[in-house]
Amino acid sequence: MKEVIIIGTAHVSKKSIEEVKETIEKVKPDVVAVELCSKRYQALVQEKHQDIPIVDVIKRGEAPLLLFQLMLSYFQRRIGEEYGVKPGEEMVTAIKKAEEIGADVLLIDRDVGITFKRFWNSLSIIEKIKLLFYLIRSLFSEKEMEVDEMLKEDVLEAVVKEFRKISPSAAKILIDERDAYMAFNILSALERYDKIVAVVGAGHKKGIEKYLKSGKIDVSSLTSIKKSKFSFTKLFGYAICIFVVIIFTFILLNLSSNALITAFIYWFLINGVLAAIGAFIAKGHPLSILAAFLSAWLTSLNPAMAAGWVSGIVEAWIRKPTTKDLQDIMKANNFNEILNNKFFRVLLVAALTNVGSGIGTFLGIYYVIQATGVDIVGFLKDLIFSLV
Repeated sequence: MKEVIIIGTAHVSKKSIEEVKETIEKVKPDVVAVELCSKRYQALVQEKHQDIPIVDVIKRGEAPLLLFQLMLSYFQRRIGEEYGVKPGEEMVTAIKKAEEIGADVLLIDRDVGITFKRFWNSLSIIEKIKLLFYLIRSLFSEKEMEVDEMLKEDVLEAVVKEFRKISPSAAKILIDERDAYMAFNILSALERYDKIVAVVGAGHKKGIEKYLKSGKIDVSSLTSIKKSKFSFTKLFGYAICIFVVIIFTFILLNLSSNALITAFIYWFLINGVLAAIGAFIAKGHPLSILAAFLSAWLTSLNPAMAAGWVSGIVEAWIRKPTTKDLQDIMKANNFNEILNNKFFRVLLVAALTNVGSGIGTFLGIYYVIQATGVDIVGFLKDLIFSLV
């Protein structure tokens, strides 16, 4: 007779570790399935960390995503330290216990890189900002978190429901899709094993049980990272660029050369100063701040480029972050240590430079129009009528 026992755990709870030990010893399964992918297994059990090419991360515009992942890892480790438990220790315990009783080990979770990229791509700009600020605020919070309380079904359900309200699409990717993926792997394992113990996060237990009961799971679409052909963000970026070009064209054709020079000075300084302020807040090197200042006016006219690329690459060239710096982030004792980490600093410089440059673009447009007295509405009307 086939049997599947699912243990729902808190990833930083001693109680969960004891439950995992006792269940595996008592049940003696043929295989122990754990909520890990090969990358997380290597990092957690074998303590191998991937070498992340930081310049490529910046060029792909993934600095905010990696910042989010690093802060989340630090946040989870900090909670674990409060309870004297390493994050993921219950998974390590499950693997060791499986080896002790001669059971196989099965990694059933989706690749963490795919999950995070699908998750990040599903968020709107506002949701991304809210999420990053929430994490930063949580890092400085002194409120104690009752992990064992969170394991209570009613509390856990409330947390999951709240997350679905904030971002239904993100909840689907982080929770529902992984529930389906892990359930699929468990069902596949039942073709080879009679008795399975699955160790998963408490938030996944109900979903996995639901999918196991249905028996119909299609995971073919859950392992791809789709790049939308239509991107509102890119479209908006190109629209802003065209708008700025129209403004400067109007000034060139209808106003004096002094007005054109004035407009350019406003555009250059406002974009440059705000991008430089972003790099400065991130504690960037003076050369990175200078690079942000000098490049922002031009990158604001090209959606395919970003001032953060320039300042981030300069910062990486100067700081030369290594894999050890990435590992040190995971070992940091406080958030100040993270802020002073070379790897984190490069990502933060790139991200905050882009924030400053984005604000500078809108303020630059406003002040250029104010300083030159451009009647952009009238100009656009004349342009449209002339084309018609």
